Amino acid sequence: MSTRIRRHDNGIVVLTMDNPPVNALPAHGWQELAESLRQAGADERTRVVVLQAEGRGFNAGVDIKDLTADPGHSKLVAVNHGCYEAFKSVYECPVPVISAVHGFCLGGGIGLVGNSDIIIASADATFGLPEVDRGALGAATHLQRLVPQHYARAMFYTGRTATAHDLARFGSVWEVVEPERLHDAALELAGSIADKEPLVVRRAKEALNGIDPVDVNRSYRFEQGFTFELNLSGVSDRAREAFVDGERPADG
Repeated sequence: MSTRIRRHDNGIVVLTMDNPPVNALPAHGWQELAESLRQAGADERTRVVVLQAEGRGFNAGVDIKDLTADPGHSKLVAVNHGCYEAFKSVYECPVPVISAVHGFCLGGGIGLVGNSDIIIASADATFGLPEVDRGALGAATHLQRLVPQHYARAMFYTGRTATAHDLARFGSVWEVVEPERLHDAALELAGSIADKEPLVVRRAKEALNGIDPVDVNRSYRFEQGFTFELNLSGVSDRAREAFVDGERPADG
């Protein structure tokens, strides 16, 4: 299990990603996370979900080493479906989802937090999409929900990261706290939502999604088509092999 579930008596459900060493998830890990979110939201006792992680960072995206071990395309197709389902499950969760982010939040991690309702981050958190360096595309849909459009383009082309304070300045991070305060701060905010009338909060989530100017599911699926196209060209294989050979600390 790479996702742990803890239910509090006040209706807060805490989902904790724990897939050492860097929380880079294989295809089954993304599907497992998606199913955990669906189960939490389907339970009428749930009033709010907190998504957090153990270890060095929140999420390092897709497990690149898992992809390079597959000489064909089956793993790529599986991880594409897994990421799509995980991001969709965050967005479509019937109750608010709070992402509590520490350390690095890369690649697929951006898809998770970009589809969250609220983000709380520790002062050491950084956010980025290294996809171009990995020979892939995706989650620009979600990055553009976190930073202004032209800033997002610069981040996407260069692979540079933004800090928690940058995102707070842009208005996408609700609060920046010291790392040791992150869990408690997320629970405090979740508690203030859990105290509300649950039916009203669920309808508020549905209403906010209904007026969203971007169909995030369709937009992300469109991006995934280019990832598969790049994979067929061979450039993605070369990029992934270079990444694995370089033994960098976090997957994208």
